[in-house]
Amino acid sequence: MQNNLHTNIKSPSIFRGVFCLFLLFIGFYSFAQPKIKFKELKKNFGFVKKGEIVTIEFEFTNVGTQPVIINEAKATCSCTSVDFSEEPISPNHSSKITIKFDTKSAYGRQDRVVEVTSNDETNYKIRFKGVVLK
Repeated sequence: MQNNLHTNIKSPSIFRGVFCLFLLFIGFYSFAQPKIKFKELKKNFGFVKKGEIVTIEFEFTNVGTQPVIINEAKATCSCTSVDFSEEPISPNHSSKITIKFDTKSAYGRQDRVVEVTSNDETNYKIRFKGVVLK
């Protein structure tokens, strides 16, 4: 009886079954990820007078299966401030990143970038441009 039990524990079919379940679990886990989809990655604010503050909103949706958490949205210059929700964005929900561009020290064509980092594996660069008149 003891020999028979020992044989069943070492049965290759049991180990094969456990291994297959392990692979299945890993497969499901690897697809469970946050994923941002921006409505637009580029916006044009047109023509504005020097000294105006331009507000631009970039909408996005979490099309992944786990909550998205925005860690940072970094502007390339001090004339640009960025606001975003620090709360997790659930799957299939939307949010926005609001950019305020102060044109008091700008003139002519402007082309600015904000880098967005989150728990999505992709770092996004959202871009806005326009012309500042005197």
